[in-house]
Amino acid sequence: MKKFKFFYYKKMYTNNIYTPIQFENYSPKKQLSWPKELPPLSIYIHVPWCIKKCPYCDFNTYVNKQNNKIPERAYLDAIRSDLEQSLPLIWGRKIISIFIGGGTPNLLSSYAIDELLNILRKLLNPPSDIEITMEANPGTVESERFEDYAKSGINRFSLGIQSFNDKHLKKIGRLHNSDQCYSAIEIAQKSVDKINIDIMFALPEQNIKECLLDIKQAIKLGINHISAYQLSIEPNTIFFKKPPKVPNNDSSANMQDIIEMELAQNSFERYEVSSYAINGNKSVHNMNYWQFGDYLGLGPGAHGKISLNGKIIRQIRLHNPNLWIKNAIIGNGNHILEERIISVNELPFEFMLNALRLKNGVETSLFYKRTGLFLTKITNKLRKACKSNLLDNDPRYLKATQMGWRYLSNLQEIFL
Repeated sequence: MKKFKFFYYKKMYTNNIYTPIQFENYSPKKQLSWPKELPPLSIYIHVPWCIKKCPYCDFNTYVNKQNNKIPERAYLDAIRSDLEQSLPLIWGRKIISIFIGGGTPNLLSSYAIDELLNILRKLLNPPSDIEITMEANPGTVESERFEDYAKSGINRFSLGIQSFNDKHLKKIGRLHNSDQCYSAIEIAQKSVDKINIDIMFALPEQNIKECLLDIKQAIKLGINHISAYQLSIEPNTIFFKKPPKVPNNDSSANMQDIIEMELAQNSFERYEVSSYAINGNKSVHNMNYWQFGDYLGLGPGAHGKISLNGKIIRQIRLHNPNLWIKNAIIGNGNHILEERIISVNELPFEFMLNALRLKNGVETSLFYKRTGLFLTKITNKLRKACKSNLLDNDPRYLKATQMGWRYLSNLQEIFL
């Protein structure tokens, strides 16, 4: 699944400003059985291959060294087998979104994407109007292929633009240039109505003016969804071994503020920490993650979260593509690296970790619907968060205050 990262530039210390609310009076006193209605279900499919590994990337990706020829037939057979083995966990449930991520999914041929979606249709019978997103690298976008993707059912593209500045693209190791950014966006817009682009900020040697120019350019091109991420230096990456010179914490925070201000002035709603949408074009798939919905992850290294009667399980597939393909096709379950039940003590943190990323939070009732737990489980933590002026004291919602959203890591840590 798509990975989201948090970026905060200093610890926050505050006096007890708000009076804690009595959350225990808002929930029933006794623990009830698991909610009858299961959460919405999404499907994530991981395509692990790339032409080149970016120096900041810590995702499960692999450079394809076989003359750029991806083993499409074996991959599709493995996806089918992986899904068939997963059907008992999700049988009869409605699918609300499909996301094909990577890696670089548009390295797959139009035939492969068409067959992939047909596999999903035959085994899952998703609604005809379901959101189907496909990630794409601007350096490998082809007009004819994208038209074919759209004909097969892709109705939303997510483009890894990162920047429109050639200097910065080179410094972060991207293969594409600014001309290819513009071309990819134009091709995508001719194929589908919904486009997301990823923009990174706090890039090596980037200043605030250059950051703002990237955002202005995205707005000018008529994009209806923007994901703005701060560059982070992660373990097991080239940048971790050889860190580049990046803007300091204060400059990075100023960039974040300027991005939000510029997008707001152009009717973009910042509805999640890193996500901005115009005219209601929020990501259905990502909203399901943040509202602690369920998702089945297929493909090498894919993660999944599935609710069953009385428990929630997490799965992780084998990371290595060849090992995953081999074991998935055999069909003995060995393609799953890990499967475990999320403990009762872990559930509140996992729920809050996602829900509090949303600008408007979630209705308080969703906590029980998604976890099977009442708020009495975390009364003391809720009190502490309200006292610290990090959590809104309206008992109808679980929502960060303005301060809490800015220092989200501090708020989330309370629920560990």
